[in-house]
Amino acid sequence: EYEGDRNAEGERHGFGKARLPNGDTYEGQYERGLRNGHGTYRFKNGALYTGDYLQNKKHGKGVFFYPDGSKYAGDWVHDQRQGYGEYLYANGDTYTGEWANNKRHGQGTYVYKDTGSKYVGAWVNGIQEGPAELIHLNHRFKGTFLNGKPLGHGKFVFDIGCEQHGEYIQPAQEKEEEDEDEPPLPVEPKWKASEITKLRPWSPHDKEPAP
Repeated sequence: EYEGDRNAEGERHGFGKARLPNGDTYEGQYERGLRNGHGTYRFKNGALYTGDYLQNKKHGKGVFFYPDGSKYAGDWVHDQRQGYGEYLYANGDTYTGEWANNKRHGQGTYVYKDTGSKYVGAWVNGIQEGPAELIHLNHRFKGTFLNGKPLGHGKFVFDIGCEQHGEYIQPAQEKEEEDEDEPPLPVEPKWKASEITKLRPWSPHDKEPAP
């Protein structure tokens, strides 16, 4: 069903309201039969999008409320979260930063609601990867991440006024019996401390602590 403006060719054009066969509804701007401009789309499952459209696709700025209570507000390109935006997750965590192809990608900050800790740094395809800082209540870790885990040189900075330098090392996998079908459990990187110093500037490019 559709009620609203049409052009001379009878296409939906201008402002209108539509109910789709699947039970979804749309209210907003049309251009030559397609959703174009600003509009609000309500999904039968309880989800809702309000924002910009281009040729039936979410494109521009918009807010999407998901059925699980999560919400994304930010940039869209061809129906994908892309550009800059903020995502509030159902568990209360938040991510604010860059997106590409619906995934966290680029620079961004993820805040864990339960602990108040936050990850500030680089992301690749939704995973923590690259230089970053993990900030906790009374200390922080500065270093580099790979596949969501810290790896290589870094340092812990403590609010009491000192820092511990060292590196995260990937332990070797233990060899299991050959007939075991179980895949080996992933081994967590282990922290190996090298020294404790007073506070001083450091970047992930400094391989060896200064004398």
